[in-house]
Amino acid sequence: MKRIALIILSALFLLSLVTSPSHAKSSHRVKGYTKKNGTYIAPHRKTNPDKSKMNNYDAKGNYNPYTGKEGTKDPFKK
Repeated sequence: MKRIALIILSALFLLSLVTSPSHAKSSHRVKGYTKKNGTYIAPHRKTNPDKSKMNNYDAKGNYNPYTGKEGTKDPFKK
């Protein structure tokens, strides 16, 4: 009986990790679309809008948790 309970608890824990990542609240999904010039933009995630330029995935010092790529853009440059 303890073994079954342990298996169920482990499965629930793993499911919670997969379904609600900690960074999910700070970003949103963007559907794929086609630009006027015919270029297709694949679905991706973006950080939620706010007044900070330091917390974007593409800012230097940050990384995109979905792609693993490090940011390259200077957040202070206009």
